[in-house]
Amino acid sequence: MIFPRVGRFLDDRTGSASLATRAFRYVFPDHWTFLFGEIALYCFLILVGTGVYLTLFFEPSTAQTIYHGSYAPLQGQEVSEAYQSAVNISLDVKAGLLIRQTHHWAALVFVAAIVVHMLRIFFTGAFRRPRDLNWMVGLSLALTALIEGFAGYSLPDDLLSGMGLAIGYSVLASFPIIGGWLAVLVWGGEFPGGEEFISRLYAAHIFILPLLIFGLIGFHLFLVVKHRHTQFAGPGRQERNVIGSPLFPGYMIRSGGLFFATAGVLLLMGGLIQINPIWQYGVYQPWLGTNGAQPDYYFGWLIGALRMMPNWELVIGGWTIIPNPFFGGILYPMIVFSVLFAWPVLERRFSGDRAPHHLVQRPRDAPFRTGIGTAMLLQVTMVQIAGSADRIYVSFGVSYELQIWFWRIAAVVVPIAGFFIARAICRRLLRSEAHPLRRWTGERVERTKAGDFEAAGKGPGPPPP
Repeated sequence: MIFPRVGRFLDDRTGSASLATRAFRYVFPDHWTFLFGEIALYCFLILVGTGVYLTLFFEPSTAQTIYHGSYAPLQGQEVSEAYQSAVNISLDVKAGLLIRQTHHWAALVFVAAIVVHMLRIFFTGAFRRPRDLNWMVGLSLALTALIEGFAGYSLPDDLLSGMGLAIGYSVLASFPIIGGWLAVLVWGGEFPGGEEFISRLYAAHIFILPLLIFGLIGFHLFLVVKHRHTQFAGPGRQERNVIGSPLFPGYMIRSGGLFFATAGVLLLMGGLIQINPIWQYGVYQPWLGTNGAQPDYYFGWLIGALRMMPNWELVIGGWTIIPNPFFGGILYPMIVFSVLFAWPVLERRFSGDRAPHHLVQRPRDAPFRTGIGTAMLLQVTMVQIAGSADRIYVSFGVSYELQIWFWRIAAVVVPIAGFFIARAICRRLLRSEAHPLRRWTGERVERTKAGDFEAAGKGPGPPPP
């Protein structure tokens, strides 16, 4: 047989057999919450595959041309080459609309899977030492994915993407002191920018940002293998072992099935659920606008922050030092991500828990952390909903000004209430261990000297089902 001979040949010269054996024996824990990270990975692979197909037909140019495609309402209109190529992909290229919509849906699911994956890591304490660096890598990946998504849906030069770029230009220009110069540098001139801008955006979308995402994913997976997977407490599960399925054959078959399921669902969505019909929006013109314009959901919280911010600006000597868009478009997301990046250090500082952990906690085992996470999630959710205030006004007739004041108050009150309610629920569950599917394993839950950081690594509690 040729394969055993090839294997012996390679092993004799490289010693690869032992390495392959260790890789195939790598153990993955069996729990459904660990699958969100894999879904994000598979979405990225699908994005790369569909993106390669789209690059064969897209023309990143704002040069003007006359549309002569199959969409009758646009016949004879002057459009950009970027817009014409995107419409042609959707209506004239074989499988173009399927691939383009699958690409868009994969981007939306990619960001959602990253967010849910990081929520699982936060609420179970999987970011604790020695995985605090990997937590920061994951946050960097989430931030890069947001920028990549914005660059992607801004490329077609349609009315919706043009309005998004106008907001992006204003936000970047609001950066104190250097914002105006920075925006002109990136756009190649004052908005809508020079002809080279879309080429820069295209290069960033298909090369620079994907390469950065690929590197972050690779580093993330390296750290996962380096420190091994975390796992919930349970019979036989200890800090020094992992109980689950080996990579080959068990987990490889299961993970392969998840990949094909993810790809199948995204293809069904791409074929059956319309998204971003740019031929209906029309080409972007700076003097045009539409009330129904909304960004992809992962930027709704930034639109909400821009809407909710009062009309405050820092003006000194007649010079506007800090324009209004800075607060909602730059400062607010900086605060959110800064708190998330710093959280492992903050928790370690206030809990006094500096030990390495390989067993994760249930949310109830750390009531203070769960309360903080719930408060932050609710706060961002209130701002996210505020981003659709105009649509609520159009659909239900609720006063826009009244909504803005309501969401301003809700963004403060709801998170505070959420913190105390979530912490109280966790403490009650921790005392009672009330759950019909869980059983007590005899492991003791201790309180740390910080008081509210219950069980900060000292007692993982009963295992989940």
